[in-house]
Amino acid sequence: MGNGMNKVLPGLYVGNYRDSKDPAQLNRYAISHIVAIHDAARKLHPDIHYLCVLASDTPEQNLAQYFPLCNDFIHAARLRGGHVLIHCLAGMSRSVTVTIAYIMSVTSLNWKEALKVVRVGRAIANPNNGFQKQLQDFECFRLMDERKRLRERFPSRALSNLDEEQCQLLLIAYQSLLSGRHICEGNCAMGEVCPTGMCRASRSRSTRRKTSSTSLQNFPSSSSSSCSPSPSSSPSPTRNLTRSNSTLSPKRRPSSSPARSQLSGGSVPSSPKSSVLDLSVYPDPYPRCHSLLASISTPGPSSSAPPSPHPRMAANQKSLRKMSTQLS
Repeated sequence: MGNGMNKVLPGLYVGNYRDSKDPAQLNRYAISHIVAIHDAARKLHPDIHYLCVLASDTPEQNLAQYFPLCNDFIHAARLRGGHVLIHCLAGMSRSVTVTIAYIMSVTSLNWKEALKVVRVGRAIANPNNGFQKQLQDFECFRLMDERKRLRERFPSRALSNLDEEQCQLLLIAYQSLLSGRHICEGNCAMGEVCPTGMCRASRSRSTRRKTSSTSLQNFPSSSSSSCSPSPSSSPSPTRNLTRSNSTLSPKRRPSSSPARSQLSGGSVPSSPKSSVLDLSVYPDPYPRCHSLLASISTPGPSSSAPPSPHPRMAANQKSLRKMSTQLS
């Protein structure tokens, strides 16, 4: 990050904020146009054409909305023979993302190939995950329209063949640099020395997080299996009980007992003192008493008046009527 700006294509350079303030570098590379992309982008040199883009280096930052504007500025400057410097603060994420979008728009490369081209010139190029997702979406949904728009806006093909040939050569050089470990793709193993320094700071922490998250995904979740009901398991009988018309007393609730759990499809009878029961749904517990009472109280068809019963039988009839009244 402190080795100065780097050439990516003829007339196209990528650097950091310090490079944009260095008059020696600006004069050495004949920088005539600058694309500044950071939170406080502003014009620093009055004799250089500027395009200032206010954007933060966060995955949530929508950087793709500025791709067409940056493409027009960069391509127009290069067609006129100018040299363009694209810079952010570190020259690693935001400036690289805009450079990749431009290379995709003026060549036939996809975003991963364009990233390799940039890394040949600037090994620390590494857009954040959000910008990589925006580049992927740009390639899938907007790239063809952007290429068509640029061809219509800039009919000159002076740079088309040159950029295409240069990118193909840089892709071949990328494989050589990668095999010789002069550059990396951000996945250096633990214990290895990263040639660009991108993997030294947080490789161990990210590896531990990745391992733990993978183990959690492979480990069966006990909470999900215990919380979700099994399709084959039948619900508890007490869960399907429907409340009857009987009125439960707020002072006394029916006690939980084994007999209650054996009920199915009916209601739990409440206390006789605090509810009114419908006896029609229950079998008659005294059928013989009721039949005897009906035969005694109903006079026969041939007799005009019932004979006077025996005093003991009269007492039995009275007690049976009292019992029948209590039951009903």
